[in-house]
Amino acid sequence: MALLVSAYVAGLLLPGDAPRPLLDGWLAGLIKLALVGVCWASAARTSFRRPELLLTAAGVTLVGISDTYLLLVPADVRPVAFPAPNNVGYLGFYVLMLSVLVILLRRQIRTTTWSVVLDSTIGVLGASSALVVLLTPVLLSIDENGTGLSLAPGMGNPLFTLLLVAGIAGIAISQGPVDKRRWILFVLGLVIFASTNIVYALIGTGYVVGTPLDAGWAVGLALIATWTDAAANPETASPHYVNGTAALALPAISTAAGLGVLILASQVPIPAFAVGLAATTMALAAIPLVSRQVALRRQARTDDLTGLPNRRALYAGVSLRLSTDRSQRRALLLLDLDRFKEVNDSLGHDAGDRLLVQVGDRLLSVLRTGDLLARVGGDEFAILLDHSGQVEAESVAAKLRNVLAAPFTLEGIALQISVSIGIALYPEQGDDLTALLRKADMAMYKAKSNNSGHHVYRSVDNSHGETRLRTLQELRVALENDQLVLHFQPKIDLSAGIVHSVEALVRWNHPTRGLLFPDQFLALVEEANLMHGLTQEVLRKALDQAQDWASQGRPLTVAVNLSASSLVDADLPERVGAMLKARDLTANALILEITEDFLMADRDRARDILVRLRGSGIRISVDDFGTGYSSLAYLRDLPIDELKLDQSFVFPMAEDPRAAALVASTIDLAHGLGLRMVAEGVENATTYDELVRYGCDYAQGYFMCRPVPAAQLDLWIAARTGDPARSL
Repeated sequence: MALLVSAYVAGLLLPGDAPRPLLDGWLAGLIKLALVGVCWASAARTSFRRPELLLTAAGVTLVGISDTYLLLVPADVRPVAFPAPNNVGYLGFYVLMLSVLVILLRRQIRTTTWSVVLDSTIGVLGASSALVVLLTPVLLSIDENGTGLSLAPGMGNPLFTLLLVAGIAGIAISQGPVDKRRWILFVLGLVIFASTNIVYALIGTGYVVGTPLDAGWAVGLALIATWTDAAANPETASPHYVNGTAALALPAISTAAGLGVLILASQVPIPAFAVGLAATTMALAAIPLVSRQVALRRQARTDDLTGLPNRRALYAGVSLRLSTDRSQRRALLLLDLDRFKEVNDSLGHDAGDRLLVQVGDRLLSVLRTGDLLARVGGDEFAILLDHSGQVEAESVAAKLRNVLAAPFTLEGIALQISVSIGIALYPEQGDDLTALLRKADMAMYKAKSNNSGHHVYRSVDNSHGETRLRTLQELRVALENDQLVLHFQPKIDLSAGIVHSVEALVRWNHPTRGLLFPDQFLALVEEANLMHGLTQEVLRKALDQAQDWASQGRPLTVAVNLSASSLVDADLPERVGAMLKARDLTANALILEITEDFLMADRDRARDILVRLRGSGIRISVDDFGTGYSSLAYLRDLPIDELKLDQSFVFPMAEDPRAAALVASTIDLAHGLGLRMVAEGVENATTYDELVRYGCDYAQGYFMCRPVPAAQLDLWIAARTGDPARSL
């Protein structure tokens, strides 16, 4: 078929005015037979189960029969008026091709979004409006001559060509139900065939057989036949092909065509049908713009993560409700998840995001239909309750806390969280959202500091909020201006009664409030994301002091506490190693104390960091041992050197035999695992003596020495060892 078409096109391009029966008759006839044979062979390979291939083969056959009729029957005996046999054949071809397009488009539309369908419609209408204008001379000729469908004998009605090209535009914009190669063959063949028909219709009676125009029909049908061959081969099938450039360009071109038709209509007479098509094209083209504006507006007021209204939507919704009815009592609840940063730091931000989504779903399950829930940022949610006073608001707060108390499942871990809720009442505590949010925020932090779960704003809370904000700013200044100091508490070796190591405890030497202990500012440090800087400062000061003691010939190991958020710092082992090296200290100069929360938050990450620290020689101690609810499996799996028994077990030893038994068994457990045991909170001689009797390794507490500055600790150690020079 390809060879015959190539020879035919080459022959048409050769100059010559004399009739050429071999070219225009026999070769043209052989081409039609080849086209028909390829199409039916393709349909046969699919066992005639593909309707689009059957219809295409039938359509090409009708064209072949019509052309054969024109070749064999002399022109002077052929009927001209419809229904002449050749006219019926070409009309049938158009109908069948339109049917093929409908089949292909229906398959595509099933898996196509409404926007693509809309673009297809715009393409159809835009192409139709332009073609109506293009074919206006032909259409006018039809009206004037009254020849109707017989205007173009043997070539079919130009109106069918118009519909065919419009359908092609639609399938092109929808990007085709087949892969790229087959899509191009089919559409290109239809476009060439239809374009040839348009040119033929415009030429009218001036058409001459044997000119290059005849090549258009042959080439178009050959491409269609090639498409049937490719579509019938399963091995050529490939995933759906999407042409992004065409998806954007074709709607734009069709819209521009419609606009051009409307502009042209203002200058010259154009059929009303074309104007109507162009106007409809422009109207439909405006729909995506309007819908996009609606989508942008909705997106601007929606939280991307949870799908809940965001802060902007909260302001708009509250303002609308207050302006509608200011007499109604309302309550604003501000919720903040407790220790949410530890979830992000330990399990990663992806897990934190999933937790927020689940939290939003649970909150919605408790609220009434008319209540407004919004995520206002981070782990904070705001709820506006209509028809609600203090009693109703506190009742809802209790329900919210209960629904969030059930465990969440993240990364295969059952995680329990708590929430702090601040409540502000309208109108007595604020007449707009800004005032209500500010007071709900103060109440929320009051609930957080008191561990009360929820708190209703009171006037006395205002000073607390201002103090908190001021303290946050002062903390930043404290880190910059070296206001943090370390006190040291000795750890007594109970077997020899001497001091080998000390624990470094941070204090804030506040310029106006005096010496502040950790419980007065560490929570704010975590909240303000300053823990990394604080840890670096404490390590620096502790190692500086260890270097000073080593230079005096009295080396002491310094223990430094790490928060659970330090787990996220993957560079911690290298950073600590560099700090030791810079001071010419061995790894034995430092012990890092961690809590069970650090170990259990993310076991794999904790193991990685601890293994790297332990590999460099730094010892690891578990602080507050026994206070967590975690499995003891980490004692076997993780590189740990010592356990520090929490003071809540040590305090009651002297008066409670069961407490003493727990301490004794825990010491045995540690020794059985090859670990050292340190007892915290030793307050009296009886407890001290009992720990010695149980075989405890180290002890620290007020009975021996409170945490004191380094200089004062030097004096205490000197007095304990009987060095008169050091005791002065």
